[in-house]
Amino acid sequence: MQITMDEGYQFGLGVFETIAVKKGIPLFLDWHLQRMNQSLKALGIKRSVTKEEIRDYLAKNECSEHALKIIISSQNTVMILRDNPYTKERYIKGFSLDFSQVYRNETSFLTRHKTLNYGDSILEKRHAKDLAVDELLLFNSKGQVCEGTVSNVFFVKDSQVITPPVSCGLLPGIVRRYLLENFSVREEIIKREDLEEMDECFVTNSLMGIMPVNHVNNISYKRREITQMCQEHYHETILKIIEGRNILIG
Repeated sequence: MQITMDEGYQFGLGVFETIAVKKGIPLFLDWHLQRMNQSLKALGIKRSVTKEEIRDYLAKNECSEHALKIIISSQNTVMILRDNPYTKERYIKGFSLDFSQVYRNETSFLTRHKTLNYGDSILEKRHAKDLAVDELLLFNSKGQVCEGTVSNVFFVKDSQVITPPVSCGLLPGIVRRYLLENFSVREEIIKREDLEEMDECFVTNSLMGIMPVNHVNNISYKRREITQMCQEHYHETILKIIEGRNILIG
């Protein structure tokens, strides 16, 4: 693999997508490419990748159950495969979260795009491991809940699903979009003190799907009714994509 040292690899001006692959099918491929192309346009990068190129790459590499990472900068297109780390046991156990001491900049253009400027998230993800938790919850400069280091966060209160709006300074995730389009999800500002009033919590990203959260810092969430309903609906959609019955987002 030969890389040209462009602004993507020198200054982080590039974008990437991480796509779950099930039985050789890249899930939500149209949505991933739509988001990637929007970010490429926003960064002024006149380069793209097609669905055909992605499917050819997966076929040549005999990919079945993996995570596909696509990286694009002004002079480079890279595709990489790795294992999906989320196992059945992790969903049964659920995630534990703690608070990050790093703040998201809600005024930054970069927070809304999946760019190669990803250092804060990776370092905080490593810090989570040092703290013996699965994920850290980030706030913005106003003290509002944003997202996890590599996930979007959702809460449930009185059976209503709630998530922070993108204006708080977060990445509009693919599974986040799925939930917004298929459930009654209310976008609203959430403060740290609001977390004790919530009944359930879960986090999402393209590889994990929907992951239950047991506790955030010292706040416990023992209920999972709405979380499990969302999981079941999501899993049914994944089956439809694999079976070719959902061509819009497969």
